[in-house]
Order: sequence, then C-alpha cells, then structure tokens
Amino acid sequence: MHTSAIPPGPAEGFDIGGSEESLARLQDYFARFGDVYRVFAPARGVFNYVINHPDDIKRVLLTNHRNYTKGEGMDRVKILLGNGIMTSEGAFWRRQRRMMQPAFHRRVIDQFSTLIGEVNEKFAQRWAEHCARGEPVNVSSDTSELTLEIVLRSLFGSDLRRLEHQMGANPFEVVAKQPNRDLKFAFQFRSLGKLVGELIQNRRHAPEEHFDFLSMLMLTRDRESGEPMSDKELIDEVLTLIVAGHETTAAALTWTWYLLGQHREIAEQLEAEADRSAASVMSLAAAESMSFTHQVLQESLRLYPPGWLISRRAIEGDELGGFSIPPRSDVFISPYMLHRHPAFWSDAEQFKPERFSDVEANERHKFAYIPFAVGPRHCIGENIAMFEMLVHMRTMTRQFRLKRATSEPIEFEAQINLRPRSNLMMTVTTR
Repeated sequence: MHTSAIPPGPAEGFDIGGSEESLARLQDYFARFGDVYRVFAPARGVFNYVINHPDDIKRVLLTNHRNYTKGEGMDRVKILLGNGIMTSEGAFWRRQRRMMQPAFHRRVIDQFSTLIGEVNEKFAQRWAEHCARGEPVNVSSDTSELTLEIVLRSLFGSDLRRLEHQMGANPFEVVAKQPNRDLKFAFQFRSLGKLVGELIQNRRHAPEEHFDFLSMLMLTRDRESGEPMSDKELIDEVLTLIVAGHETTAAALTWTWYLLGQHREIAEQLEAEADRSAASVMSLAAAESMSFTHQVLQESLRLYPPGWLISRRAIEGDELGGFSIPPRSDVFISPYMLHRHPAFWSDAEQFKPERFSDVEANERHKFAYIPFAVGPRHCIGENIAMFEMLVHMRTMTRQFRLKRATSEPIEFEAQINLRPRSNLMMTVTTR
C-alpha cells in the first residue's frame, strides 16, 4: 500500500464541473492518469480528487458514505431548489427522505399508469400530425414537455388545470421552455414557490381528496416526532421533484431516440416487442416485462448518463485506490467515464443493449453502472422514471419510425445534465 503517496495528476489547474470543457478534460486525464488522480482547482485553491474505479465509488457512495457530504456545485443548485432532498444533508436529509420514500413505492407508482399513458398518447397524436405535414419533430423539446407534464400532473393532480385556467397558461412551462439554468432562471423558478405555497394553503382550508404527490407529502408524518413537513419544506421538495423529475428523464429519452436513429436493427427489435405487448394501459409490471426495451434504455443511460458528474466532500480523511484523501477534499465521480471504463466494458463506445441481458449483467461489477447513483442517496424517482421511459418507447415505437433530420455530428452540453447542445430534430414516419 502506498497510503501516504500522492495520486498523479496534471501540472495545470482546472475547475472540474465549472465549465463546458470538463468532460473533455476528464477523458484526457483518465487516459493519462487512470483510476485515481488529483487536479488543482484554482477557484477554491485546493486539490480535487477524481475516482474512476467501482471499488472506490462503492466506498464513497455506500460503505463509507457517512464520511461524505454533497460537494462542489451544490451551492448553485441550492439557489434553485432550496433545501430539498437533493441538496440537504445529515439528520434533516434522512428525515425528509424517510418521509418521502413511501410515495415512491411501486404500488403507488403503478397508480399513475393511466396518467403516463394519456400524456404519451397526446404526444403520439402530435407526432402523427407532424408526420402528416411532413415536418420533423423536435425530440428535445417534445420529450422535455412530455416529462414535465407527467411530473406536474402527478404532483398537483386536478389543481394543475385550475391553475392553468386561472392564469391563462401553465405557470410551470418555463421549466421546459427556458433551457438556460442561470440566475435569471433560478429567480423565475423560485418565484413559482409562492404558487406552490398558495396551493398548499388552499388544500389545508378546503380538504378534498387528492391522489397526487403533493397530497402524499402533506399527509406524511415524521416517524419520531409525528410532525408534518412545514410549508417551506414542502415547497422545496416539490420544486426539487419538478426539476429532478423532468430534466434527467427528458435527456435520457432524447439520447435513446438519437441512438435508435443510428441503429435500425435495434429499433426493429423494439418495434417487435412493442407490438407483442397487449395492454392498452400499461401497468408497472407490464412495462417492466418488456425486457429488450428495458435493455435499450439501460444501454442509453450507460452511454449518456444525464447525471454525468457526482461530487462529494470528505469530512475526515479517507483512503481511495491506495492514496490518502485529505479531509474536506472534494471527490468527483463521473458516471460517463465509469460507464466507459475499459476494464469493465468491452467495446465501450458501441451501443449494445444485449450487455444488459441477465448473463452479462450478473457477471459485471455491481458498481460499474450507476446512472441513478447508488447508496442511500440514489435517485428516489428511479422506478417512476424507468416506468415513464418504458411506456414512452412502447407507445411511440408501435406507431412511428424516427430518423435524424440532419447529419451533422451531435455536440454535448455537459452542464448540470448531459444533453445534446442543439435540438435533436428527427423525421417521423408512421409504421
């Protein structure tokens, strides 16, 4: 063991995650320095550490997770989301997570199947109209609107229509319409908190039955104190669910269509599986039984994980990959790099859904694939996100074939999420 040894790293400084160049830098550094390296961060005047090996990732996110808090970049997210489960820490985070967990139980998610089906049918109708007019579909903006509509309807139920009626438009559409995640957006978005607060107040004063996430969060009680969430806590969690529940799913669907547009034979297998599925409204179990569609989505999330960078800050010093990590250091994990690690993935750049068939998946290191992160802080919405994506792919592949409308290479935008820099335009033909 070379515990006191300092990990290798580049001579020049660079703030990881602070700019557009981060992904290219991580690729370069991995090729040069391997599984553990450090990079001087001029902005904080300290060294940041990057880990790429599943064993070290398991240690940071699971076995020694209590030694790590959320790292660099969270301050910006806090401006947007307040102190919701994405940004909160310690005992408060544990309490909130425990109170929210039952709302994401499979039995509950299954009850959103009609809603998820309806929204997808509405967009299928829109795609059919584009097809009839011979116009390409903007897959980036349509998947963004579709996932936002599912999130909003599952959060607010019948109150959403009331709001739209009252205000003449959907006040939350800024989330899908405004692509920049800057301070101006943060300000607009935070102002929606006032609306959420009013909804909460109305519900407290006119208690009618609602089946949606907001009512579940209002009804939940802390196990120890019996206390409900305060209005501020409810608002922060609702805003967190809107952002987290829509952007990542939209990006994942966009990347999936992009990949299918390049792999006709895989798209045909998807179509065949969709044709075999009988139910008009898909339950969660029926959606999950579409094993090939599931493998396609998993492989798409491997190649283009929307959450492409995770950071944690060590409380005490630690040892990773045989190197000592000083206390208060930021440790970066990039699922994008991990999912292409040549020691764990053969032909890592190739789109091969079959690598998620049981045989291959069972032999792989359990921590070589973390599109929803892992450990106690893994994504609370993983099941509902997969459910939405499975229903979407099945609804659309039963009716349409998509092909890219242009041939120029796609550029990455690696900011909070990994998504294509310009809109993905695709031509739609009916099958």
